[in-house]
Amino acid sequence: MSTILKAENISKQYRLGKVGTGTLGDDLKRWWYHLRGKEDPFLKVGGVNDRSAKATEDYIWALRDINFEVKQGEVLGIIGKNGAGKSTLLKLLSRVTAPTTGSIKTKGRIASLLEIGTGFHPELTGRENIFMNGAVLGMTKAEIKTKLDEIIAFSGCEMYIDTPVKRYSSGMTVRLGFAVAAHLEPEILVVDEVLAVGDAEFQKKAIGKMQDLSTGDGRTVIFVSHNMSSVQSLCNRAILLENGRITFEGQTHRVISEYLKGNKESLTDLISLEDRAGQGKILFSKLVLGNPYSNTNTFRIGEKIGFHFEFFLRKRLLTSKIRILIGIYNEKDEGIIRFDSDATASLHVDEKIKRGSISCIMEDHLNIMPGHYSINIAIFNDGVLQDHIAGKVMFDIVNDNYLGGTKTLDDNSLAKVLYKHSWKLNSETEENL
Repeated sequence: MSTILKAENISKQYRLGKVGTGTLGDDLKRWWYHLRGKEDPFLKVGGVNDRSAKATEDYIWALRDINFEVKQGEVLGIIGKNGAGKSTLLKLLSRVTAPTTGSIKTKGRIASLLEIGTGFHPELTGRENIFMNGAVLGMTKAEIKTKLDEIIAFSGCEMYIDTPVKRYSSGMTVRLGFAVAAHLEPEILVVDEVLAVGDAEFQKKAIGKMQDLSTGDGRTVIFVSHNMSSVQSLCNRAILLENGRITFEGQTHRVISEYLKGNKESLTDLISLEDRAGQGKILFSKLVLGNPYSNTNTFRIGEKIGFHFEFFLRKRLLTSKIRILIGIYNEKDEGIIRFDSDATASLHVDEKIKRGSISCIMEDHLNIMPGHYSINIAIFNDGVLQDHIAGKVMFDIVNDNYLGGTKTLDDNSLAKVLYKHSWKLNSETEENL
């Protein structure tokens, strides 16, 4: 297969805190260097694109020295954490903005699905918006007329197609927007997170359409998503971006594996959190997922999870008995699993200790759907809430086939049960009052 897109040493620099290049002095300096045929002096400065670090320079490299090729008919996945530079890269490929350095060579027309529904007008009907949106995306009126019936059928909005879009639900608008974009006929299609919208039925339909575009029509697709399942099912190859640089490239499952390895967190420090409830006589100070020595926030379907707490006493308790509750919530904030120390154990804290640790170990395998989950934790003493922390600790469940395995789970396997588990009160960190 021939190369249809080639990115050579592309970088993108931005100035922090200001619009444009900055001061008039900076612009004059750039002009003077350009007039003398010299390199832009500001290309020699600029911080690393690490959104978690404090800015120490006026300029930042959103992307730095990016090189890759895409073959005709290939589906390339681009993954990475928020702020890694994925959307910036897609804007460069779509020619929304120009690279600071380097070049992008392409063959054929590029179409972008960066914002579904761009160009929709609420006062116009769905049919009228198809023509307007298609024009925004680069389709001719003749192309749209040829594909009109197909677009309407794919969107599933036929009943409302002559109704103003302002009366559509957000899901219907997304369906119609994707239906228009999916029927473009470019040589290269650039897609950003569009398959993460809509209901489950439409997501499956959208993924099928994307697969048809690449395999049946031989289109080249560049796909960015945080949904590892979509990346795994759609992409032949992937690249991993981190702080504006490509850190790994290769087969999709290997790149996803590398991404998940890096998606680990240190001990979750809870002691400094202010958003908590309770009397506060006994407080959580840390929560470690996995095991006490290898903390991670990514688990496979069917894996057993351990919850390891550290706590400290601020005041003497009324009684020695404590109760701990753990709740796991999905992205819709629906409680799906809970662990209750009173169900399987009777936990008692020695009143002479100042600090301690408690572990909750699952005895069952965790069979919940791949996705992003949050944890609520609470501790009681003598029936009185002492500490409650909600939604501050997160973890991800991934499917084994992301990493080359075969285990899958159907949509009806979501658990809403009290899983079997055991508790252990440890005293390694005890200190006398």
